[in-house]
Amino acid sequence: MASTPPQNPRDNPNGAKTLIYSYPNRIWKALLSYLPSPDSSLLAKLSNLSPLRSRGRSRRQKPGLPLPLHSNAVQSSLTAAKATREFVILEDIMEHTLHCLHNIQKSLVFWQSRAEGTNTQKIYFMMFERGPRAFIDGTYQLITRLGTVGSPIQHLCCSASDMISEKIAILTSLQHCLATFLAQVYLEVNRYGEMLTEDSDKSLPSLLVAINTLFSKLEASVSHPREIYKSDNSFSTERGNSCALLFEKIPQIDPERSQWTDTEARDATNLIYQNLQRLDSYLSFILSSCQKPRRVTLYWLHYTCGTVGLSVCSLWLLRHSSLMGSPDMDNWIREAKESTAGFWKDHVEQPLISIRDELFETFRGRHKGVMEVEEVKLTEDSLHRMLLTFCEQTKGEKLPENMSDQEMLEIVMARYEKELMHPLHNLLSGELARAMLIQIQKLKLDLETAMLELDQILKANEINFAVLAALPAFFLSLLLIMLVRAWVRQDKSAEGRGRIARRQRRLLVVEVEKRLMQFQTCMDQGMEDDARCIFGLLLYSLDRLYKAVEGHAKETGEWLSLRQDIVDIGKPGLKTAYKLAVVSRMERMYECLLPSSKRK
Repeated sequence: MASTPPQNPRDNPNGAKTLIYSYPNRIWKALLSYLPSPDSSLLAKLSNLSPLRSRGRSRRQKPGLPLPLHSNAVQSSLTAAKATREFVILEDIMEHTLHCLHNIQKSLVFWQSRAEGTNTQKIYFMMFERGPRAFIDGTYQLITRLGTVGSPIQHLCCSASDMISEKIAILTSLQHCLATFLAQVYLEVNRYGEMLTEDSDKSLPSLLVAINTLFSKLEASVSHPREIYKSDNSFSTERGNSCALLFEKIPQIDPERSQWTDTEARDATNLIYQNLQRLDSYLSFILSSCQKPRRVTLYWLHYTCGTVGLSVCSLWLLRHSSLMGSPDMDNWIREAKESTAGFWKDHVEQPLISIRDELFETFRGRHKGVMEVEEVKLTEDSLHRMLLTFCEQTKGEKLPENMSDQEMLEIVMARYEKELMHPLHNLLSGELARAMLIQIQKLKLDLETAMLELDQILKANEINFAVLAALPAFFLSLLLIMLVRAWVRQDKSAEGRGRIARRQRRLLVVEVEKRLMQFQTCMDQGMEDDARCIFGLLLYSLDRLYKAVEGHAKETGEWLSLRQDIVDIGKPGLKTAYKLAVVSRMERMYECLLPSSKRK
């Protein structure tokens, strides 16, 4: 969280190079401001006095909650765009404070989740989620307390609860102080908003003096909170004396004068940025023992086991490689290539070729089918002629033309049964042989008809068989696509596009609504200090909501309206009932804030 000490671009070559590449227009105007001019203004002289601006812009991915400079949010944005230099200092203070609040909020959420966990989860955290050194210390304490009175597990659980409670208290105190400071700065900017847009040269000195007073109040509230400097706390004895927060004070300058001199303006601006740097250093020092552990610290055991497993696997592979004179690795690679090629051919290439042939070679398949039907027709005609000749010779008369093959076949079977009474004699001189040949022809016709029907069934399902063969490759490709899609989209924050991100945005709206009700409750009970803190937290929630919905609302064309609603919720002069109505409308109307089930 700590940042590099702010320096003037003229004294820092690297900073000047960055500004030259990033803001050539600003540098050009800053150089022009040093030339004598009858109409040179204060803010033209201040254009070269914002050393944190280039770093702040590079750190901030997208703009946050705008300053309350005008009643119309869109017009306020246009005004700020035309006079960016006038609001550099104010935007940096707001952005810096919001960034610090975000870091505190992340750590606070982590420790609150640990505080709500069970005793087993707390013990697991104390042993396995604080790094290898804490694991060794915790194991040593458990072993040394085995022979003492009391359960070592219970003692470890109590230690975890005390540590988590202490960190939550420190973070809550810092959050309260910074939220109050943010609310006071916002209110001051709102009070001077109209004057800044009309005549910023005269109003900005008074605003800087007021903000310097707010830094003094922040110093008094942050430097000695009871939660940080307890008499029995090692934090107080070891760190308290070396990490006192002391802000620079703007020299006593008559704020009623119309303009400041160049030196006074430069000194006041540099003091503001020095105070921001000192606040950053102080918070980073305090949070070094209270912030959320890094991912490497939380999952050090998983990483260690993974590293050991990877090392064992590497040694095993090295043992079976050609470096050690073993052909196992080459054989495995060859078998893997053959298996992959076989899988590709059987489940991808051949099914696709079959489907292609079935879809694009229908003419050839149809011609082949016609030929098979003609062969069956020839066999059927041959059988008809054989039956007709046999029946006419047997009956000794001409049969009618409309007589069916089935009726003639009955005559053949009757003659066949009669001939079987004297098989040897009729086989040589009777009609038994002809009857048997006719039955063979009938059997051939039945067999060809059955084969033709079976072939038609197989051809009709050829695409189905090809699709079934391609299903393993299809499911494997689908799984790979899902994994790549999940990796690319990564719905880890409210700015994502999935259901989790949409749920996070709706939770931000709920958080804004809760802050509004808490603010009104504090105002009704006369607790102005608490109300000011809640208002600062409301501004922080609005800033997160502003950044989360901007991209989605611009895609749907809702951004201008949604932006105005978010700015209206942060206006101090509007009633809470109206703000709650705006929040309710936001939840119902804007697509980026609707539940997933209600999207069209």
